Amino acid sequence: MPSSAPDPLLLQLGSHRWLVPLLADLAAHRGARFVELLHRLELSRDSLTRTLNAAAAQGWVQRNPGHGHPLRPEYILTEAGKAAAARAATIAAAQGAIGLPRGATTRWSLPLVAGIGAGHDRFNALSRLLTPATPRALSQGLAALSEQGLVRREVIDMRPPTSLYGLTGKGRVLAEACLI
Repeated sequence: MPSSAPDPLLLQLGSHRWLVPLLADLAAHRGARFVELLHRLELSRDSLTRTLNAAAAQGWVQRNPGHGHPLRPEYILTEAGKAAAARAATIAAAQGAIGLPRGATTRWSLPLVAGIGAGHDRFNALSRLLTPATPRALSQGLAALSEQGLVRREVIDMRPPTSLYGLTGKGRVLAEACLI
């Protein structure tokens, strides 16, 4: 029987588009200055600032105390952030392996892929699993995943018509990384 509760860490990682690449980069480089992150992740300053603030609010990232100038801070992972970064690195590696660009996922992409991978193959089952998500957000997420070649939709001809969602080969690679 599929799990009836979404993974809270996966929901947190999916809450901002750039959290997974940011945490994976910080884990790989054991911290980084703002400008280094800006260039490696190819983000705008505002996007990077929002993502760093979100990671700091989760307790995953902090400024390196006693290092650098206040206008050129260095960011490092906290102890709690190291666990999240390990999971983010696994997901980022899977995204790279299937050719998915960094930041290509939406807020609900990772939870949707994990939910379908765990056996929730109908829209209502996914909606119950990801309770805070609106039907519109789920529809847009599933459409985006379908366009990226991660999810396939099968319409069953009955009254009323029913849709079943399944993972493609690339989607299974990402789901395995999400479910670890």
